[in-house]
Amino acid sequence: MTVKFSKDHEWVKVDNGIATIGITNHAQEQLGDVVFVELPAVGKTVTQHGQAAVVESVKAASEVYAPVSGEVVEVNKDLEGDPALVNRAAEGEAWFMKVKLSNPGELDGLMDKAAYDKLIAG
Repeated sequence: MTVKFSKDHEWVKVDNGIATIGITNHAQEQLGDVVFVELPAVGKTVTQHGQAAVVESVKAASEVYAPVSGEVVEVNKDLEGDPALVNRAAEGEAWFMKVKLSNPGELDGLMDKAAYDKLIAG
């Protein structure tokens, strides 16, 4: 399964037209200790680069942008009871939402791991 990355520090994995989306390890390191996550409602339509969720840490609140467009079909309820999961498993168990892609071509505009690593290295 291919993982793509956005310049806004989100990752996306696609399986059968469903995109699993979360924030990168780099993003959670910049945030510090995550204390709250606000997830979108199931059924909400998100648009590429549009605000989809909010993550709050002891340092700041930050928007999470949708790297792709589509309908939210599932959210990670584990984050509501354990927002610090983002700090422990940002690019794994701490995914934020699953989105049914409305425009799979948007994936072509995202970065692969090598390009993302180059971006964060500055």
